[in-house]
Order: sequence, then structure tokens, then C-alpha cells
Amino acid sequence: MAASRAGLWPATGQRRCFDPGGNTVPCRGTGQDGELRRGRPWPEPRFAVDGGLVEDRYTGLVWPRNAAPAEFPLTWPEALDWVQRARRDAFLGHDDWRLPNRRELRSLVSHEDTRPALPPGHPFEQVFAGWYWTGTTAAGAPAHAWYVDLYGGRMFFGGKDQSFMVLPVRGSGNGLLARTGQHRCYDSGGVERPCPGSGQDGEYRCGRPWPEPRLRRCAHGIEDRLTGLVWMPPEGLPAAPLSWAQALEVAGRGGWRLPNILELESLVDCQRARPGLVGDLAAPGLAQGYWSATTSVYEPDWAWVLYPEHGAVGVGQKAGRWFGAWPVRDA
Repeated sequence: MAASRAGLWPATGQRRCFDPGGNTVPCRGTGQDGELRRGRPWPEPRFAVDGGLVEDRYTGLVWPRNAAPAEFPLTWPEALDWVQRARRDAFLGHDDWRLPNRRELRSLVSHEDTRPALPPGHPFEQVFAGWYWTGTTAAGAPAHAWYVDLYGGRMFFGGKDQSFMVLPVRGSGNGLLARTGQHRCYDSGGVERPCPGSGQDGEYRCGRPWPEPRLRRCAHGIEDRLTGLVWMPPEGLPAAPLSWAQALEVAGRGGWRLPNILELESLVDCQRARPGLVGDLAAPGLAQGYWSATTSVYEPDWAWVLYPEHGAVGVGQKAGRWFGAWPVRDA
């Protein structure tokens, strides 16, 4: 059962390993993402093209082949309106388009590739070198929404009055991706509004439902029944900020390891903030950020980091003692 649940989570795609200076090194014994490669393997080929449509055979989601169908950056309300028009006009022959949630949009990111950070051989055209909107509001600042950089892979939030690109999606997926946790909807000013007809993440709630209860205490730590991973309890986490190399060493003791960035991101509950984590893991006194075992190939002397206050996914320079380590183990 544990292996089956662990297979129901995406892999990052990272295959190489790097030292703190960004140099490629042999993976064996590093404890890095490129060595462990946790998560369900990608299919080959990953994408199937049907005219102007691209099916991601990994997630079951369908995207336009043209990655700039609206042509120009739009504000968040304009992006939602554009998708509603795409539904009404049966864009590319379909009337079920929606703005992807943050987990769906970032599922396209390959952590082995950059400029754009998409899987090798991807069929997308006109990929914009910058940010794309998601339908997920930032719970801690609801006048803001999450966006993803398809050239580098980062995920932050910004004001809904800013202008970014739109890449709609259709389909319910195959269950690999889990829900974000968001179940409320907000207007562009951050005021809560009814979800029906909004076109937002809180209306569709796409993805695999969370088990109830999602977390449970076990002999080794806190088991996440959604992913099959066991996390070190917050009260047991290393207190001092660490460099990336130190985080790999400290986390890799006693059967634990440093998680990859998708495993860390799985802890985010998009309906919560300060911190934006699920259940008992949202404890007071957490570090500003937590290192992952995944290198940022955009600048390989940097590694991916989860910022728990809001659930942002960014990077940190490996040499600095900036962030904490949150060890994980398989159930």
C-alpha cells in the first residue's frame, strides 16, 4: 500500500546531480533528487498532439498547443473573462476550458530543463519567457493570485491587477495531481465572493480529493495519507539555518532524506496562510524556507526552496545558511 500511494505523486524529472558550486557530479550517494528520482515515472512519449490540442499523458490534462492563445498579458479578471469566452466560443472545438490551478500549471514544469522549463521534446509553441496566471488565489493576500514562470519554474503570487499570460486547460485529469485545498473564491479586490460561475480554483476544486483525516501520527512521524510520505514532526526539525549541503547531510540520517521540491509542495494547503501548510504541520516557529533535494538547473548553484508562510516555490543559493531541512521518509 505504501508503494502504491507513493506512486500517486508526480516526479520532478530531474536526472542529474550537482555540487554546491553548480558543477555536475555523479549522483550515487548524494541523496539528491537526481539520484532518488521519487514519484511516478513519466510516460514516453509524454505528450500526444491532436491538431491544436496537446494531451499530457502523464496527468491526463489537455492544453492548447499555442502557449499564448490570448496573445497578450492580461490582468487576472481579464484572464478569467478570456477563458469564459473560450468556453462560450468552443475554442479549439471544446467548451470546457478553465484557468488551471497552481498545481496543474506547475505540473508542466521539468526540473531537468530550462528556458523553457518544459519536458524535452514538448510540442508547445510560442511559450512566453515569463509568468502565467493560475486560477488559485493567494489565501494570505486574496487580492493576489498565484502565477508560474514557465521559463524557470518558480511559483509566486502577485496582485490581480498585474498582467500575465494565460494558458487554459481542460479535462479532469487522471488522479495523479491532488487538489490544492482551496475551496473559497475572491474578487480582484480580495473580497470573498460566491464560487459558482467564477471560473476559479475554489469553484472547480480539480484534482484527487484529500483523505479524511489527511494526516496521522505514526511511530516514525506524521504520515500524509494523500502521498504516503512520513514527515518529521515540526517539533523535531533542526533549529539552525543550514546550507544546502548541510541540509542534505542532516536530513539523510536514520532512514530520513531531504524531500524533492514536489514532495515539499505537497504540504501546501492553498486555503491557509502563515503558514500555508496542512493540518498539524502548520506549526508555529517554522523556518522562513525549507531546502529541497532538487537543484535549480536555471542556475545550478541554487536549489529549490518551499516558503511555508504562503506556500511559494522559489530558490536559494546553496552556499548560504539560509533555510531549514524538513526530513521525509517513505511510509
